[in-house]
Amino acid sequence: MHKTLWKITKTGPGLHEVLEFEGNMLLNAGIARLLDKGIGEAGDAYTNGNSYIGVGDSSTAAAAAQTGLQAASNKAWAAMNSTYPSRADQTITFQSTFASGEANFAWAELSVGLANDDSGANLNRKVQAMGTKTVGTAWTVDCAITLS
Repeated sequence: MHKTLWKITKTGPGLHEVLEFEGNMLLNAGIARLLDKGIGEAGDAYTNGNSYIGVGDSSTAAAAAQTGLQAASNKAWAAMNSTYPSRADQTITFQSTFASGEANFAWAELSVGLANDDSGANLNRKVQAMGTKTVGTAWTVDCAITLS
C-alpha cells in the first residue's frame, strides 16, 4: 500500500500560497525500477543527480501503463533541489523548484521521473488542477510517498 502527499508552495511578489493534496497512480515502469533496485539489478536509482519532477497541462486520467506526462507541448521538468530525494522511515520525499521563467502554463499533472523528459522511468503520475504559474513566481513541488 502507498500514500502520496503532494505540496506546492507558490511564491512571488505579494504571493505566498501552499496547496496540498493526496494521491497519485504509481506507474508500471517506476514500480519495476524500484523492485529492480531492491534486488540489486542494474539501472539508475532515483537519486539527486538523475531525478526530476515534471509538470504538464494534460488532464488525461492517470493509468498505470503510462510512461510519463501526457501533455502534448506544455510540460517542463525540474531537477531535484539539494538533499533530495530524502528518506525518513518509510517515506521518500522528492522536491524540485520551478523558477520564474519555467513551466508558465496551467498545471494539471505531475510526475517524478529519471530524466528531464518522458524518456526515463516515471515513478508516478497525479492529475489535479493546480492553477496557472506565471512569470515572476516560483513554485516548489514536494512529493512524499509512504509505503506500508
